[in-house]
Amino acid sequence: MNIFILNSGRCGSTTFIKACQHITNYSSAHESLSSKTGAQRFNYPDRHIEADNRLSWLLGRLDKQFPKEVFYVHLTRNKNDVATSFSKRIGFGILKAYEQGILMHEQHLLPAQDIAEDYIETVESNINLFLKNRINATDVSLESVKKDFTKFWGQIGAEGDLEKALQEWDVNYNATDAAHNQ
Repeated sequence: MNIFILNSGRCGSTTFIKACQHITNYSSAHESLSSKTGAQRFNYPDRHIEADNRLSWLLGRLDKQFPKEVFYVHLTRNKNDVATSFSKRIGFGILKAYEQGILMHEQHLLPAQDIAEDYIETVESNINLFLKNRINATDVSLESVKKDFTKFWGQIGAEGDLEKALQEWDVNYNATDAAHNQ
């Protein structure tokens, strides 16, 4: 069974994978095939946990590639906190791609916070629709992550060191700082 951590970004996906690295019966990675195309984009090994916010744009292909033996996690965080974090990264990454490629703004026409909120609403709507009637899915919220991650651990039959995995959530990996302000 493969496991996909669907998320908007800026909500703990790097930390989620750090925690999953304490699972011994699954491999795990963060955005490991994000630069690949075609069949290689979904060439994940069996019994693998992958977190990649770009998968929210590829859900049809993901479903086609993994029709069975798959489990989904919808990783979320307070939307205002996500938007604030993303707004500090308007000049690069997925938010820049969204602003310039999807919204077709050649320059900043709207406040970064507005762009971030629109991006988050779009991605969250895509994920929610995709997961709407699935029983092979769970929600993990950053605001209740230790409880939710423990539930996830049981749902997938994870083996390893749960205590060390939970300790990873005490570390801020990939946090946005003042250096990212653009």
